[in-house]
Amino acid sequence: MMLPYPDNQLIDATTTFMSFPIKTSQGFRFIGIAGSILFVLALVLLAKGLRKYHVRTILLVIGLFTFSPKYLLAFYQDTLASGINAVTYDGEGTCQFEEKSEALLEGTCSIVLRNRSKEPVTFALEFINSNDLEDGIRMQTLMNTNGPYQITIDAKQERRVNLTELLDVSDIPQRITNGSSNRVHIRLIEPGKSRNL
Repeated sequence: MMLPYPDNQLIDATTTFMSFPIKTSQGFRFIGIAGSILFVLALVLLAKGLRKYHVRTILLVIGLFTFSPKYLLAFYQDTLASGINAVTYDGEGTCQFEEKSEALLEGTCSIVLRNRSKEPVTFALEFINSNDLEDGIRMQTLMNTNGPYQITIDAKQERRVNLTELLDVSDIPQRITNGSSNRVHIRLIEPGKSRNL
């Protein structure tokens, strides 16, 4: 299983099986394929090793495998994690771009972040392009022209980060001119550490 912590391993995934990334935009991932095969093999061996309650046990294992990581991560972030390791992102961020002139683009992004620790956290925020665009075309990373953005979130607080920037894109040949995107990906950075969400 590929835990979405500290980095979200499924950001670039185009094909997954039980949270294993099988294929990404760069091609097939051996570790995801091997993990999927081992998971299925473990279920088969578990079913063969049991004399009773085969179906119930298999369903219980699949349910635990599917749902327990979310709660274990939340528990860890609430109790032990600090800094950017305690920050969660709902994955529902949006960005919208509108061309103002040939050299200027207005970018507006909105994301919701939550600090689950008992201490305030300050970090730099960058945007990561999604794999939905054609090769070389920039969209969300255009916001990095004026970034990275310094963000502070108080202890046990949720914060909606709204960024509106006038971007000088005169030196960027392959870019969008107008458009919007949902479920944007971000990178949180603090000294010596970063996380992709």
